[in-house]
Amino acid sequence: MNNIYTEIILDLYKNPLNKGNLDNPTHEFFKNNPLCGDEIKIQMIVDDNKIKEVKFQGIGCAISQASASLLTEKIKNKNMSIDEAKNLNKDNILEMLHIPISQPRLRCALLSLDALRGALENSENGKII
Repeated sequence: MNNIYTEIILDLYKNPLNKGNLDNPTHEFFKNNPLCGDEIKIQMIVDDNKIKEVKFQGIGCAISQASASLLTEKIKNKNMSIDEAKNLNKDNILEMLHIPISQPRLRCALLSLDALRGALENSENGKII
């Protein structure tokens, strides 16, 4: 079963979902992992407390890029509210990936979640970073 999920991760790395830039995002944040060089930028358009559109840009390993694809797809498909997005956690990411993640790779897997949290927190303070 893990081979199927490994293939899905590799496919998402080669053909990521929701990768691109948004015109005039209301929320944006860039996060990098200095230990490995992975980078993720999350952009969102939020209206009436709902995430209407979400995209990411990034470079890095298959785990970080697949995680960003899966996270943005979950947000988009559920038409998530800000509060629902704030409640996403490590377990949600690991469940979406469906493969065992070693401790060193955990930071890669969670990079998109960190970027999402940064976008949500900074927009509350009136800043887009």
